[in-house]
Amino acid sequence: MSSLEMAHLINEEDYRVPLAVSKEVRRIARIVDRVSESLQANGRVIYVGAGTSGRLGILDATEIPPTYGIPATRFQGIIAGGQRAVRRSIEGAEDDEESAQRELRRIGFCKKDVLIGLSASGKTPFVLAAMRMAKKIGAKCFGITCNPNHKMGQLAREIVVLMVGPEVVAGSSRMKCGSAQKMVLNTISTAAMIRLGRVWGGLMIGLQPKSKKLQRRAIRIVSELAGVDNGAAKKVLVEARGNIRVAILSLRLGISVEKAEKVLRRTEKTGGVSSTRRTALNL
Repeated sequence: MSSLEMAHLINEEDYRVPLAVSKEVRRIARIVDRVSESLQANGRVIYVGAGTSGRLGILDATEIPPTYGIPATRFQGIIAGGQRAVRRSIEGAEDDEESAQRELRRIGFCKKDVLIGLSASGKTPFVLAAMRMAKKIGAKCFGITCNPNHKMGQLAREIVVLMVGPEVVAGSSRMKCGSAQKMVLNTISTAAMIRLGRVWGGLMIGLQPKSKKLQRRAIRIVSELAGVDNGAAKKVLVEARGNIRVAILSLRLGISVEKAEKVLRRTEKTGGVSSTRRTALNL
């Protein structure tokens, strides 16, 4: 085949990915609910996988803190073979069941955490061992796979099965399976952050403005959501030490930055942003 023919073929197969994900949205939504509940209760989300699946978990976990302003410990990725496996394939590591449980013990995995097992085949020993441990201690456990004949059935509360069909290159699960898993992880983490009030009007109000580009974006977000010009937005952002949410509350409610910080802390404890104005009036 010519390069153009190959590109067309791969692209045609990739069309199957969003269709496969769309058939599992109800299960994905239920996982979002459980993840949101755990995060609200100071639990963590732990992705566990090997190879491509493990790298995708680490990627999603790594991108959450700077995008939504939560501590890096709240989303974590564990990959078979450890950090070396992120950059270099360590194929035999996926069979090491003891190392999976050892890694969970190392991070202090507990009942209030959520574990999401990632395995294209649904049979990876490293992932299954981690899921067994999660079930044993009573933690919420979920699975994401591309194989209907998986072995996750007795270990997870919900299993997302992504029927993407055979890969263009047989067994190369980094292709459609990898794309499908990434879509699901993006959906879970993004929807959970929205549920926790880290998005307002489709904008990232938990953004960490640590570069010039992000500082400009933060000013635009505050300006748009607070209905002020860029100058006013920048001034309050400086007072709020770059905290976009505090700056927006201060401007929208006409209160000081200090009081806005108290409002934010109070509403986060009660689990909702809809009561923000009422909380401000009561302080």
